Amino acid sequence: MGVISSVFPWAKFRQTKGAVKLHAVLDYDGLLPTFIDVTDGTTHEVNIGRGIKLPKGSILTMDRGYIDYEWFQELTDQGVFFVTRAKKNMRSRIEIRNKVDKKSGVFSENSIALTSEKGQGHQGLLRKIGYGDPITNKQYYFLTNHFKLAEKTIADIYKDRWQIELFFKWIKQELKIKSFIGTTKNSVMSQIWVALCTYLLIHYFKWSNGLHQSALQVVQLLQLNWFDRRCVAGLFKPPKPSPDIGLTMGLDF
Repeated sequence: MGVISSVFPWAKFRQTKGAVKLHAVLDYDGLLPTFIDVTDGTTHEVNIGRGIKLPKGSILTMDRGYIDYEWFQELTDQGVFFVTRAKKNMRSRIEIRNKVDKKSGVFSENSIALTSEKGQGHQGLLRKIGYGDPITNKQYYFLTNHFKLAEKTIADIYKDRWQIELFFKWIKQELKIKSFIGTTKNSVMSQIWVALCTYLLIHYFKWSNGLHQSALQVVQLLQLNWFDRRCVAGLFKPPKPSPDIGLTMGLDF
């Protein structure tokens, strides 16, 4: 979230531009945030990532802003898998070339060793997968320490990373944090945390009432009934059918 540094001097980022960063871990099972941290724009994503403890066997997918080969080694040592996109300037050496099924869109799959100075932070082999998107015709190279999943599955895992972008877009647009009511750090942080709590409450409400409506539909219906005193859960239940009205005709002879 970009802000003007002269109005938000505490949100340091650049000389004329400030920023607030929202760091989140989104659990794929339910697409709910399991970790949230809010910092100013100078805090690097990797510093936040290093402080997150994930269960052994987890698969963490992230964009290239989180690439840190020493951290990747730590994740590997902890039994945590990762999937990300390889940087274009990544220096590596192919150790094993593997055959692929090109009908799946995968055009290469190699076991590589990193050869750059920074790359020495990760000592073992990594897996580099080349994938061509059939819709956009763009080519992507994915980097992972998971050697057992199919190549196409790795590509699909990274594709689902888009869910976190949708999460950020949703809270910005629907919970109104594209602009801020106050300019102090406390007021901005309060507005962001209230929006996040609202997001969780909406999804808990959906789960606890077994609703099939989307979160957006829930918010829109609630907004239409702010000032009505009624059972909230009842708003999402279908109306009861009207009782049949029987007509009796009396005939006089």
